[in-house]
Amino acid sequence: MSTQTKKPIKLIVIGLIVVAVIVGLSFWSINKKSDNAQLVIGISPSFAKPLQVAADEAKAQGLDVKLVEFSDWNTPNITLNHGDIDANFFQHQPFLDNAKKETDFKIKAFDKGAATHVGLYSKKYSSFAELPDQAKVVVPNDPVNQGRALQLLQQVQLITLNEPDNFLSGLNDIASNPKKLQFIEVEGPQTARAIDEADLAFGYPHYLRLAKTADPEKALIFDSNTDKRFAILFAVREDYKDVDGKLRKFVEIYQNSPKVKAALDADFGAKLWFPGWK
Repeated sequence: MSTQTKKPIKLIVIGLIVVAVIVGLSFWSINKKSDNAQLVIGISPSFAKPLQVAADEAKAQGLDVKLVEFSDWNTPNITLNHGDIDANFFQHQPFLDNAKKETDFKIKAFDKGAATHVGLYSKKYSSFAELPDQAKVVVPNDPVNQGRALQLLQQVQLITLNEPDNFLSGLNDIASNPKKLQFIEVEGPQTARAIDEADLAFGYPHYLRLAKTADPEKALIFDSNTDKRFAILFAVREDYKDVDGKLRKFVEIYQNSPKVKAALDADFGAKLWFPGWK
């Protein structure tokens, strides 16, 4: 065999060795990352305190959980669908169902967290009878939570809906509006801040407590709904694999820890939330 023939073979062998080393290092690196990876959960700021308590307990048990806050109700699902986080915690099942209907998100529920009551609040009036004609009313702009708001308004006889039991009713589904209420649509998290600009506002106690714009305990009316379909979900991609049961372990800490329960009582109000997983 000539020297010229040996040289290309030698280069090929060296190349194969280099490739093998790179592949081996990459494989080792991926496995190492998997072994030490954080469990990353996207959340709404209003749920942060109880989840942080759960994350602290998880850390004491050797599970590293990172909570990433999102200020809106669109980005958490976009980020999850892209695979940039392991799970999110901000939405209930009807909201997720509607999001999937309007997009190509491949997201599913993993388990349930706390469910909270919602209410109608006013900083100007102490009863619905005092509301003037053409009063300004703040409602969420997403179909599901707007439907919940309209059902509450219907419950106190300020409006009637074409389909009284349809929790997806929108402003176009209002059959009668005797006081000619003027509706202000805002993103759900902003209802707590918009209360100062309105005569009446649909509100979430935990957002009001976070924004400090009104006493979350003093709604003119709370919903009487204990339907667990409105419990906040731990949601994941449809192809999510719970490696080593990390998410399951974290959810169990959240659902069973006395410290988390105390944080939920303090954050939402003991009478304004209930366990959606029971």
